[in-house]
Amino acid sequence: MPSLQSSDAQFQFCFFRDAQALGPGWSSSPKLQIANMWKEDSGSYWCEAQTMASKVLRSWRSQINVHRVPVADVSLETQPPGGQVMEGDRLVLICSVAMGTGDITFLWYKGAIGLNLQTKTQRSLTAEYEIPTARESDAEQYYCVAENGYGPRPSGLVSITVRIPVSRPILMVRAPRAQAVVGDVLKLHCEALRGSHPILYWFYHEDVILGSSSAPSGGGASFNLSLTAEHSGNYSCEANNGLGAQRSEEVTLNFTVPTGARSNHLTSGVIEGLLGTLGPATVALLFCYGLKRKIGRRSTRDPLRSLPSPVPQEFPYLNSPTPGQLQPTYENVNVVSGHDVYSLVYYNQPEQESAAAETLGTHMEDQVSLDIYSRLRKANITDVDYEDAM
Repeated sequence: MPSLQSSDAQFQFCFFRDAQALGPGWSSSPKLQIANMWKEDSGSYWCEAQTMASKVLRSWRSQINVHRVPVADVSLETQPPGGQVMEGDRLVLICSVAMGTGDITFLWYKGAIGLNLQTKTQRSLTAEYEIPTARESDAEQYYCVAENGYGPRPSGLVSITVRIPVSRPILMVRAPRAQAVVGDVLKLHCEALRGSHPILYWFYHEDVILGSSSAPSGGGASFNLSLTAEHSGNYSCEANNGLGAQRSEEVTLNFTVPTGARSNHLTSGVIEGLLGTLGPATVALLFCYGLKRKIGRRSTRDPLRSLPSPVPQEFPYLNSPTPGQLQPTYENVNVVSGHDVYSLVYYNQPEQESAAAETLGTHMEDQVSLDIYSRLRKANITDVDYEDAM
């Protein structure tokens, strides 16, 4: 454009690109500023000036080519940060580039196969892909790609973890037999079918903690319990993965005491009762034995004789039993074998039996002999036999 002299009064200016007026059109300013140049801004530029006399002056054309800056440093970030999201919460995948001009196309992919989730084209260095409600199936690896005409640029892989609270666990009891008995080892198995790992399991008996076990990779956890009579009752378990605890339904277990153990217990009780009852009689026998030693001693040459079926000498039964029970009598002390002293006890059948016993056809012998031996002391070889002493 020819140089304009100051004497030239009041010019109007207009700038053009490829025959298209730029900016506000004709104005009194001889300058036009373009803040951001894009590839589509490439073209042939010139300007025109118009005098008050409507004379138009045109400048030379100038070719301007705009080159885009390729995208670089593509990255993928998540919101919430860290790639962990609670099931049901919102998840946002943010793809961004450090540099790049023009329209940038962003693409999001899921998994190693590269399933395309969404594509966006915008004149921006960042773009977002939103998952409104995260589900367990959304747990996967993700990446994004950005390109602006110079080839695609992928980001690195980002792993997304969807945290799932535990479901209500199921308690299963495994026993070595159909009816568990005291002494068996039970296996308590607790498992929550849903929930992010690791899961910590607690086992309870009547709300008292028995123990705990962790399942780092699923499959539930087990606890072995050796049964005692006190272990009958209600059992439950609890699962917790840090996102909330869930308790199982209670399982009621009743255990059986083995018959052998019951019999042994009964026999022991009977023996203890008999020994307690025979206590006073034993004292009387000891008294008689002492009297025997005072009467005299027997020659060492005379052999010891066993008791030839004597008529029992009766002693009173303390805490007299009720009618219908056997009446005990106690035999005098004598050496039966070796050098041990024993007592012999007889039970006499009462003359009258109850009507119920007769109805059942129960017939007992007139005299029932039950030998209960109680070692008292060693007998000297020269001791006099009680029969001889009498």
